[in-house]
Formats: sequence, C-alpha cells, structure tokens
Amino acid sequence: MTTTSTQRWLIPALIVVVSLTVGGGLLARELYSPPPEPPIVPGAVATSGSLTPEEQPGGDEVFVTADAAAHPDGDNVRGALQIYFRSINQKNFDLWASVAAAERLRHKSRVDWQNDYKSTKDGSILIYRIEAPVGSLRVLVGFTSTQAIESAPPDFPEPCIRWRVVLPMVNENGTWKIDQADGSTPEKEKC
Repeated sequence: MTTTSTQRWLIPALIVVVSLTVGGGLLARELYSPPPEPPIVPGAVATSGSLTPEEQPGGDEVFVTADAAAHPDGDNVRGALQIYFRSINQKNFDLWASVAAAERLRHKSRVDWQNDYKSTKDGSILIYRIEAPVGSLRVLVGFTSTQAIESAPPDFPEPCIRWRVVLPMVNENGTWKIDQADGSTPEKEKC
C-alpha cells in the first residue's frame, strides 16, 4: 500500500470521526442540560422567593409563561384570573362572582367568601399552563398569599404561603369562568 493511497482514506475517515464526535457532543448537551426557566409574558416579574417578608405577597398582576400565552384561550383565562385575584385583594365579592362559575357560586355564599378572604392578600401570580379537556380548561397557576394565621388553612397555619393549584374553568355563555375545585391537591409551601 502506498502513502498516497493511505492518505486518501485517512482524511475522509478523520472527517467522519470528527463529525460524529461533534454531533454526539451536541446531542449530549441537549439531553443533559437543565430545562430553561419558563419565560414570562409580559416582561419580567419578581417571584415571591426574591421578595422580603415585608414585600410579600408581591404585586397582583397576573403573568403567563410563553406556553400559557400560546393557548388559544390564554388572554381570556388571564383576564378572568386577573379579576379573580384582584377581587380577593379588594374584598369585592360581586367582582369575584363575575368570574365564578354558577356551580362555584352555589357553594360559596357572600358571608362565607368574606370570612374566607377577610385577611387574604394574593400576589406573584403566574399561569404556568392551560390544558383543555373536552368542554373545560384546567389552569396550573402559582401564587403567594398572605393572611392572618387564623385565616390560613387549618392543616398549614402559616402567614405566608406559596401555592401551586389547578383551577378548573368552564365556559358559561361564551365566557370562561372559574369552577369548583376538582379534588386535585394543591401544592403549598411556607414563604
């Protein structure tokens, strides 16, 4: 075998080996890199984890991830949840009732609602995801609430709680409304 013949096969073989190595490295980087933080739309918002205790629960503007914003009903869901959280912070039952489904209203009287939310303030609100089972929506939302200890959940008596809950929504007369809880267990942690 001559030197010219060996060199002719060596260069293509090296190109193949280098290409496979680079491709494998890029694939490994994709597979093993940590998932990116969900982008927030519109603009950035401070999460409750970066706030001082005095700043809790944060602002009550509802933000959405890019995933939730891309959902066909994303704007309508965000609007309903904006009213929902602001009504709690403003202690305005009638405003809250405007985005509550009929079934939810049947189970929550004005007096019960006022007792439940008398010291509650919600903020740092982020819609992570909107799923659409047939005829309804399920909205994964995270938020922080502050409240008097006596108004906190009996099984979690904390003055500041970070929640991740699934809120079911139903369409009533062409408008998405927040329905009764569907039995899923909310995640909660102390601030």
